[in-house]
Amino acid sequence: MTGAGGMLGREVVALLGSSVTALSRADLDITDRSAVVAAVADHDVVVNTAAWTDVDGAEAHEAAATAVNGDAVALLATACADAGARLIQLSTDYVFDGHGTTPYAEDAPTAPINAYGRSKLVGERAALAAGGYVVRTAWLYGAHGRNFVATMLTLAATRDTVDVVTDQVGQPTWARVLAAQLVELGGRAVAGAAPPGVYHGTATGVASWFDLARATFATVGLDPERVRPTTSDRFVRPAPRPSYSVLAHDNWTLAGVSPQPDWQSQLKEALATGTLT
Repeated sequence: MTGAGGMLGREVVALLGSSVTALSRADLDITDRSAVVAAVADHDVVVNTAAWTDVDGAEAHEAAATAVNGDAVALLATACADAGARLIQLSTDYVFDGHGTTPYAEDAPTAPINAYGRSKLVGERAALAAGGYVVRTAWLYGAHGRNFVATMLTLAATRDTVDVVTDQVGQPTWARVLAAQLVELGGRAVAGAAPPGVYHGTATGVASWFDLARATFATVGLDPERVRPTTSDRFVRPAPRPSYSVLAHDNWTLAGVSPQPDWQSQLKEALATGTLT
């Protein structure tokens, strides 16, 4: 797998142990065609979690972001097709415009509103054109790397109150749960039991960032009233964010894989591990 040093990659590696070839950014430049071909050889499944993840930075450097999130995926997809390997490409809710009011189906029209989303959509199309799998995720948190839940715990220790937006909603997703889902999908793909296409790898249920912050405080025994509501216009950023990032999960039944549990139970289990602080 690529991106093995990231939040999600490290969770996949932890589940698979010595049975996975774990390649970090230092081990593999996914924009290098010959290196990609050599890395893919003799593997049944390639999970690509390597990506340009600086959403705001992509606004000023869209070509560079697309080289990693789009063009490099095309290299991986071609190498996988030539080697007979299944490609599982990680993508994002940012391929949608965020103006929806009901969960986005896997085949809903895409319309990204920022450079990061456009770059990831290029990668999606390349993976799908080569018969690969695309797993869109969103609002990911975990033990490895910066994320919203860990940030809330840090702020709770340093501030009396925290202002968090109520006008962006999505599905908070624990990286460990998504990793298990990816491993299961890979096994089903090798067995010929999972059709290629798009899958949505997020928790069930809906929450705003405000809801998630309050739930984080409450779960670790802090007063959730310390989290105060605000709106996105208070936090202007270079890249616009989708306000509605709720995804439907119907295609998992086609693969024989269960959708993820609800976001509340995931959060409680994740915080119980004590690894997010």
